[in-house]
Amino acid sequence: MSIEISLDIRRDEFSLALNTSIPEQGVTAIFGPSGSGKTTLLRAIAGLENDNNNFIKVGETVWQENSILVPTHKRNVGYVFQEPSLFMHLSVIDNIQFGLRRASQPVADQVLSDVIGLLDIESFLARMPNQLSGGEQQRVAIARALASNPSMLLLDEPLAALGDEQKAEIFPYLESISKKLSIPILYVSHSRAEISRLADHILLLEKGKLKGFGNIKDVYASLDLPLAHHPSAETILDTTVSSHDPDFNLANLEFSGGSLLVALDPLPVGTDVKIQISARDVSITLNRQAGTSILNVIPVTIDQIFSENKAQVTIRLIAGQIPILARITLKSCQDLNLKSGDSVYAQIKTVAILS
Repeated sequence: MSIEISLDIRRDEFSLALNTSIPEQGVTAIFGPSGSGKTTLLRAIAGLENDNNNFIKVGETVWQENSILVPTHKRNVGYVFQEPSLFMHLSVIDNIQFGLRRASQPVADQVLSDVIGLLDIESFLARMPNQLSGGEQQRVAIARALASNPSMLLLDEPLAALGDEQKAEIFPYLESISKKLSIPILYVSHSRAEISRLADHILLLEKGKLKGFGNIKDVYASLDLPLAHHPSAETILDTTVSSHDPDFNLANLEFSGGSLLVALDPLPVGTDVKIQISARDVSITLNRQAGTSILNVIPVTIDQIFSENKAQVTIRLIAGQIPILARITLKSCQDLNLKSGDSVYAQIKTVAILS
């Protein structure tokens, strides 16, 4: 069930024009600065923006085209906003059951039971919203959206109103939803940390235009797209635990471009681990170094070199077939006489575990 979208929305000085197709499964992050059209895109999919030029097709069903306009209540989407927007006069279970009333088809009792278990809210079903923390309220809001058994889930900056502790509390539930539900999830955020951890795909918006779309690992590592040139540029890798060193609490994480030693509590061999490497934590050496505290040194080939400014360059390295970004000084680049096609070594100082 892919989502085909063609939009041409104009509001005074604001416009949103794009033509794209969103995958049928996984989390697609919609990312861009304020005013780029992120929320407007979600509203259009939900049927809250009804410009005549819009085209939206979900699977084999056209939701909007010319005279065809499926109303919002028949689109079978779950929508979660920045604020929980719970009914304060209703208990948690009554709030969730309200979501059942708008389901386009009857929902089995098992669906409601599964949603309650997935969000781990059974212990406070009888409470009122004002008796819950911000994170708990947002979990209830997500449960209410899922209770109607939607064909897709739209999340509009669901963590924006939460503090750091509350974000840490709710994030495991978002990850669980993304892994266990076989529906497309569209996740609007301005936080790179959130989308790095959660997203499978990313759609970049800037000033109402589509700047890029694809697998998040490819988009992050593309020097043709803006994320690779941001001060916090990073690489995301999918790795697998191959062994564990109990003496030093180090896990050996393998990927198709090599292996990395990472401080990590024991996990079963074969466990998938998503990691993040900041471009600033990758240095380059012409020869494999000895007598260094850096554990992770892997052979790579220089693919591209991009001058960011008079002081720094971003280098796209290839390990096997996997791209890794490095951010080094222009002086170092010139002193080492680095150029595309060179075989060098990447020294990776720090690896962050995402999931």
